[in-house]
Amino acid sequence: MTALHRKLLRDLLHMKGQALAISLVIASGIAVFVMAVSAHEALTLTRSAYYDRYRFADVFATMKRAPLTLADRIAQIPGVAQAEPRVVMDVTLDIEGLSEPAVGRMISIPADRRPRLNDVYLKEGRYIEPYHPNEVLVSDAFVEAHGFKPGDSFEAILNGSRQTLHIVGVALSPEYVLQIRPGELIPDKKRFAIIWMDERELDSAFDMEGAFNNITLTLLRGASEREIITRLDDLIEPYGGAGSHGRDEQLSARFLDDELKGLRANAIVSPTIFLSVAVFLLHVVITRVISTQREQIAALKAFGYTHWEVGLHYMQFVMVITTFGAIVGTAGGGWLGKAITGLYAEFYRFPEYLYRFDLRIVAMALSMSVIAAVIGTMSAVRQAVLLPPAEAMRPAPPAQFRETLIERLGWSRVFSASGRMIIRELERRPWKALMSTVGIAFAVAVLILGRFAVDAFEYMMDFQYFVTQRQDVSVTFVEPLSSEAQFEVQQLPGVLRSETYRTVGAKLRHEYRYRNVAILGLNDERELYRLIDAREHQTKLPKNGLMLSDKLAEVLHVKVGDTLTVEVLEGERPTWEVPVEALIYEFQGTNAYMSRAALDELLREQGSISGAYLRVDGTKLDKLYQQLKETPRVASVLLKEAALEGFQETIAENQYIMQGFNTMFACIIAFGVVYNTARISLSERSREMGTLRVIGFTRLEVSSILLGELAVITLAAIPVGFGVGYLFAVALAKGFETELFRIPIVLSPETLAFAAGVTIIASVISGLIVRRQIDHMDLVSVLKQKE
Repeated sequence: MTALHRKLLRDLLHMKGQALAISLVIASGIAVFVMAVSAHEALTLTRSAYYDRYRFADVFATMKRAPLTLADRIAQIPGVAQAEPRVVMDVTLDIEGLSEPAVGRMISIPADRRPRLNDVYLKEGRYIEPYHPNEVLVSDAFVEAHGFKPGDSFEAILNGSRQTLHIVGVALSPEYVLQIRPGELIPDKKRFAIIWMDERELDSAFDMEGAFNNITLTLLRGASEREIITRLDDLIEPYGGAGSHGRDEQLSARFLDDELKGLRANAIVSPTIFLSVAVFLLHVVITRVISTQREQIAALKAFGYTHWEVGLHYMQFVMVITTFGAIVGTAGGGWLGKAITGLYAEFYRFPEYLYRFDLRIVAMALSMSVIAAVIGTMSAVRQAVLLPPAEAMRPAPPAQFRETLIERLGWSRVFSASGRMIIRELERRPWKALMSTVGIAFAVAVLILGRFAVDAFEYMMDFQYFVTQRQDVSVTFVEPLSSEAQFEVQQLPGVLRSETYRTVGAKLRHEYRYRNVAILGLNDERELYRLIDAREHQTKLPKNGLMLSDKLAEVLHVKVGDTLTVEVLEGERPTWEVPVEALIYEFQGTNAYMSRAALDELLREQGSISGAYLRVDGTKLDKLYQQLKETPRVASVLLKEAALEGFQETIAENQYIMQGFNTMFACIIAFGVVYNTARISLSERSREMGTLRVIGFTRLEVSSILLGELAVITLAAIPVGFGVGYLFAVALAKGFETELFRIPIVLSPETLAFAAGVTIIASVISGLIVRRQIDHMDLVSVLKQKE
């Protein structure tokens, strides 16, 4: 072991608290990176294997009713590998123990063979058998929510006829990795089921013998999806085609794509912020270590050590700290990545999760930590290398001392001697004070970032279900009904207020861009479904044109005043040129709105309705649910209470777990920054503190000078940290933004108070540690002239 290695060990032991704090800051950044990257790779690998093995389709199309001969023509489109027609129907389920109606999506499958596309994975039980009436496979989330098992039964309303369905198997499908209904924010596993039934029986129940209303395709390698979709739309248009789309618009696949995008953002934004704090901290610490070791550097050079050897010595010091942090962070991140992957099983239903922790992730983590270390310390090490021995032998030149502002204003007597010393130190060394303030501000900011996601999700749910959509129940009809149906809705048990609406599927085109959306037609006077912008101001529907969500306008590259081509995908399928007259900022989806009167004119209808929003008497809910179950014209019922319950049971619970991890890392970073700030200040001023003790200052008075300075810097840093935290939140929200979701920038007072409180607690703990070191200071040692 060389002399420099022994010095390295002594320095690390002397600074063990600071070194450990910096290592933990680095470990936090690396852990978040490894967690996100490993979870992303596990989810990607699992998805790819599942999609391939169970033949997930590439293109999906829906129509009213088409003959099976059309499926043969579709299969002959150049580029199509396979085409599988089927019947898909949403039905009402009557589940024992569930007062409200549930919805089942019935999908026809052959009983004598497995589906060619979108095959099912049998998790439990057996496959359906030919000529065994009413045997079904049911999605595992629904089975799990109700405690069903193979052999159990439940009732469903199939085309107005109540039938008892027998569960023979519990299944998963690549088409429904996320089992969620269109229009919902979160899955509702209690009230939405995927049900697979023998195609002969389902066709017979809905009078669809020799016909189909849904078809899925796989494509040959190199085939143009856009061209095939265009030709497919032309073929299905005469049969009530509602538009076809690829995987990118298939709801389950789209949610999964967005989740992967969020993980990628989390692997970039959060670690970058955490490691930036580590870079800053390393720079400050090494710069100040080198400034306190000027005489040692001079002695080393005087004894013949080269610039390279001195520089390498300090880089080794940094690399030991960094490597330890990287190892701890990689190990912790790998464990957390596996734990996070397990949490996804609550949402994304795969047969198994393929979690692999390979060396590439380790190499990436180590590379990031080394790069951070080099960036943070290069300038400080260069300063040590270039320091001439003769100059380094002398102490650093003292700062320029002059009267402080309070002395020039004549306020000296207002402050005690300790107070005046604190003010002089801050004013005469502003750069040092600024660096300390910035460091602690970063600590506050990462604490805010750790709690930001939960604030945002809770605000979104409150905005969605209490500010915008204030109905208790939403009812959707199987087919649009005449305007007289609104009076029947009003007479349902317990209904206090009802507001009907009309939705119509349409393709919105602008130049070469298009999106298939459901235009929502609303009455002008509404209380239950309000259009509220992000500033919580109620907006009015334009009289004639379209109101688009800002995200849809962005996707289509339109602004107010532009004209869209609207191709209606039902009824007479008219095509119109409609102006965009208003935009509205929304957090969910790509939505389009029109006034009911304008939409009726567009469709050439007389007040048809697709559903209704209801405010109901809570004491009569059971009667309402029972009647809705027995009404064949009702396709689905959405309950606000159920959505909120699902949010608390799934997203909120998982977000709190994620918040726990992020907050833990943020607290580590906050303590690391604050402790290093206090410890470095003590190292720099130990000689000054010793002198004050010798001339008669008490331990309390000496401590109050150093700790008072830390308190002033901490209090100044907190509001700065609020601003930096807001910017961090903006960066994270932009990284997570997709067509389906935009995260609002919301920081609750509780989050700000938490960030400030943890920072103050970290300052108090650091102050107590430093106070103890001041009390046990060896006055003889600190006052010796270093040689």
